[in-house]
Amino acid sequence: MGDSVSASIDPNRIPRHVGIIMDGNGRWATRRNLPRRRGHQEGLTAAKRTVRAAREIGIEYLSLYTFSTENWRRAEDEVSFLMGLITTHLRKEYDFYRDNCVRVLHSGDLNRLPESLQDEIQLVTHDTAHYDGIKVNLAINYGGRDEIVRSVNRWLRNGRSGGDLNADALSAYLDLPELPEPDLLVRTGGEHRLSNFLLWECAYSELLFTDVLWPDYDERHLQDAVLEFQRRERRYGATECAT
Repeated sequence: MGDSVSASIDPNRIPRHVGIIMDGNGRWATRRNLPRRRGHQEGLTAAKRTVRAAREIGIEYLSLYTFSTENWRRAEDEVSFLMGLITTHLRKEYDFYRDNCVRVLHSGDLNRLPESLQDEIQLVTHDTAHYDGIKVNLAINYGGRDEIVRSVNRWLRNGRSGGDLNADALSAYLDLPELPEPDLLVRTGGEHRLSNFLLWECAYSELLFTDVLWPDYDERHLQDAVLEFQRRERRYGATECAT
């Protein structure tokens, strides 16, 4: 990174897990009189740029809200384009995963996705499982409420042992129980809501909202987000100790 912003980051207080709601692709394209699909294509470029920046900063886990359970409500041609774009992108980026030691993970319900995309997700998560660099969780056909419901159903089918369901038991049946809870959740595009992303996991995450549209998001914006995180005091419901 090598500039004054990156030099200001405390290497001992890096957020371990950062989640990003990548919002604003369509508006970015509309403002430039371009088709919405161009915005989604530029959004993929921003995602790769952000993965590199996160790795350089020292972030261990990066969760990207790629396609939500609500996104099926969009126009059929846009949904079809997105499914094809994600499928092709996963297949084309193996050199990127290797060069940056990226382990790809997935959260969300595979069942509703096209079979070709299901296959690509299963292949890329398997083929990158040995990489020991940054772990990138792609939330595809993901919804926070949906994950909680599916987790309860998994517990009922496989884990119930006569006791009541508690928070620790439910957490063990989330899509990716090995992921630490996000320290920081960033949303681009100017909206101030979670939009059903990581609802269970973000109970104590620091939230940061920016007006920057996702295709314009770059390493400087991520550095600024980490600096803002480091300025905050996390109490997890406790009060400040008296001195």
